[in-house]
Amino acid sequence: MRFEPYPFEKLTDLLAGIVPDSDLKPMTLTIGEPQFETPELIRKTLCDRSDLLKKYPKTAGEEYLRTSMRGFMKRRFGVELADTQLVPTFGTRELLFNFPQYLLFDKENPQMAFTNPFYQIYEGAAIASRAKMHFLNLDEENGFKPEMDEKVLAQCDLVILNFPNNPTASCLSLDELCEWVKLALKHDFVLLNDECYSEIYTDRPIPSLLEASRLAGNDGFKNILVLNSVSKRSSAPGLRSGFIAGDAKILDGYLKYRTYVGAASPLPLQAAAAAAWNDGEHVAIFRSVYRRNFEIAQDILGTKMPEATFYIWLKVDNALEFTKKLYREQNIKVLPGEFLARSNDNGENPGKDYIRIALVENKERTREALIRIKKALDQWKS
Repeated sequence: MRFEPYPFEKLTDLLAGIVPDSDLKPMTLTIGEPQFETPELIRKTLCDRSDLLKKYPKTAGEEYLRTSMRGFMKRRFGVELADTQLVPTFGTRELLFNFPQYLLFDKENPQMAFTNPFYQIYEGAAIASRAKMHFLNLDEENGFKPEMDEKVLAQCDLVILNFPNNPTASCLSLDELCEWVKLALKHDFVLLNDECYSEIYTDRPIPSLLEASRLAGNDGFKNILVLNSVSKRSSAPGLRSGFIAGDAKILDGYLKYRTYVGAASPLPLQAAAAAAWNDGEHVAIFRSVYRRNFEIAQDILGTKMPEATFYIWLKVDNALEFTKKLYREQNIKVLPGEFLARSNDNGENPGKDYIRIALVENKERTREALIRIKKALDQWKS
């Protein structure tokens, strides 16, 4: 198997040999890792249940963890799930890598489609599954929303959407998601939406694909799956708590597969994760912080307020050179968009001439960083 270097490796190579201005405080706005303390409720539960380390965890997760996750889905999206319709996972990265391998194993010539730009684990999963890849390009012309080419979709076994989207911050409405559900049923492909940013919205709550499935009359979620995580919503990426939910028939086989994967979450982490999934107050606090950061960005950069996520997808001519200039002169690291995307058959890379800025710091550091970015931009345009 041959995998592409991760975007952060490419960034390291790009910036190699550049000596940044040491008089300026270094800032890294490349990774979607919240720079805030994990709430005390979660940390205290983890410490209080450390005695559980003496026990082996179950692959299926403890009942209290599954109940907390189902409770989250009911409170947040109005979707009531049976126990067979949800499987806890060790975060979502391992899930996104191994689920396609499970699903596509028996396919003679498997094919996958996913949004482009993308979280690179989608591509890694396709490579490990020996699947032909189709890119659903997100660009300015289509409003950063995937176009529905039914000739391509009819060939696919698995389609991965990612809305709210990393890195473009675009969202799909309930009606738009409903159209994707109808396509999954019409062409009999499995449709998975990566909803890890669903809770980081700036105004109105973002819908889930499972809500859209019910709207489309697919109450049993045939061919429909979603995943979610506490990493962003709870500033707890190290807790590694996620889940996949939807089609019970698919999940029954996948749970059996997972017993061999060996990715069960340690019991103290499960207890802490249950506390996180059961509580919404801390999530509202984090949402207000990210919204404030976007307001600061509006004031300084003139960017629009996105519906969700904590990313700015900023158009910059020659983003690679600008990234180097920003690091050299302002000691700030951002991620070039083309590192997060792939070129299509026409050589078009939808990430070209964009940078991704992760607004994951407090408002003071965010303001300082954006002022320095604005200074670099003004010089770049002049």
